Amino acid sequence: MNLTDALIPSDWHWLWFVLLVIVARTVWLAPWQVLRKPGLFNLMLGACVFVLAWWQLHAGIRPGQNLHLLGATLLTLLFGPRFGLLCILLVLGFNSAWLGHDWQAYPVNALVLGVVPVSVTWWIYSLVDRRLPNNLFVYIFANGFFASALSVIATGFTASLLMALMGDYSWTSLRSTYLPYYLLIGWSEAVSTGMLITILVVYRPQWVATFDDRSYIHNK
Repeated sequence: MNLTDALIPSDWHWLWFVLLVIVARTVWLAPWQVLRKPGLFNLMLGACVFVLAWWQLHAGIRPGQNLHLLGATLLTLLFGPRFGLLCILLVLGFNSAWLGHDWQAYPVNALVLGVVPVSVTWWIYSLVDRRLPNNLFVYIFANGFFASALSVIATGFTASLLMALMGDYSWTSLRSTYLPYYLLIGWSEAVSTGMLITILVVYRPQWVATFDDRSYIHNK
C-alpha cells in the first residue's frame, strides 16, 4: 500500500495542497471538546501504536506494493471520522519517520491509506445508521466486518489506479498480480476489526464513539 518517493512523479506534488486542505478542514470540524473525557487521549495514542504495529506486519511484492492490515475502520469506529483520519495520518507520519524516507510520497499515501478508507467506513456507517435498525449484530457485522473489508478493497483499487496513472506499473499487471490480493487482505481486515469491535462493544462500549449501548442494547 505504501508508495515510495521514487514512484511519485515531480508534477504530482500538488497533492500536498490537497492534503493540507483536507487536514485543515478536519482539524476545524473535529470535536476537540471530547478530548476532555478522562483517558480518551491516552486511548487514541494507544490505538495509534496498535495500528502502527499492524503496519509492520507486511509483505512486499514490488516497490510501493506492500500489503498489510490497515486499521482505518477500527480508528474511525472508535473515534469518529475526524479523529480517525487524524490518527491514521499520525500513524503514517510515525511509519515514515521510522523508515526514514518516503516523505515526498506522504500526501499520496495519506489520501490512499487515510482519506479513502475513512470515507468509505463513515459512508457505510451513516447508511447503516439511517436504513437499518439499531441492532448490536447489525452494528458489528455491517460496520465491523463489511465496512472494514470494503474500505481495504477500495484502498487497493485506489492505490492500483494511482500507480497506473503515474506510469509506475501497467493497469493490466496491477489488475492481475496486485489488486486480487486485496480480497484476501480485506477478509483478514474484516475478521480482525470485527473481532476487536465485538470485544470492545461488549466489555468497553464507552471506548467506541460510534456505539451507543443505550440504543443498541438497553432499549431492546
